[in-house]
Amino acid sequence: MATPVKSEFYRQEINKTTWEVPVRYSSLCQLGSGAYGTVCSAVDGRTQEKVAIKKLYRPFQAVIHAKRAYRELRLLRHVNHENVICLLDVFTPDDTMEKFQTLSQAVLPHLIEDVGRDYCKPLVLNFQEAFLIVHVATSVYRDLKPSNLAVNENCDLKILDFGLARHAESEMTGYVVTRWYRAPEIILNWMHYTQTG
Repeated sequence: MATPVKSEFYRQEINKTTWEVPVRYSSLCQLGSGAYGTVCSAVDGRTQEKVAIKKLYRPFQAVIHAKRAYRELRLLRHVNHENVICLLDVFTPDDTMEKFQTLSQAVLPHLIEDVGRDYCKPLVLNFQEAFLIVHVATSVYRDLKPSNLAVNENCDLKILDFGLARHAESEMTGYVVTRWYRAPEIILNWMHYTQTG
């Protein structure tokens, strides 16, 4: 049930999460959630396209949360590639932050069993192109897993969720990434890993 907030926003609760979004977005439906936020889909009333809205949990509660949100926004604004999720809009109702991004059809785990060998080569090429762009931007992605890769009906792959990505620095947080997809340098808690490992 949607409730009015300000004239340009409305509030809707989905699975115990309250969303406050501009009135141009409708048909909200939860897609998933993680450690730092939750994602829902919506329809943009101006373009009639489906978009993803990511709501960050408490992005301004602590300096580290604000830095993480800022890094993600900065990187998404800097990296502009067809195989990387596109940032459309950002707004901060109250003390939360919500980002609007293009929506791809399905995340990789849902397609793995349906996709044959004929589709593997284009997916791998899309994947390589996307990570080359991230690498050229002197950034480290740090959260590679099947659920952060989306594929549309044309078999075009997009990298999602840049929440843990950051500009390559001499020292970075060692203990990030979903446990089962951690790289060896993260498992061994190397603080001085770089773009090349």
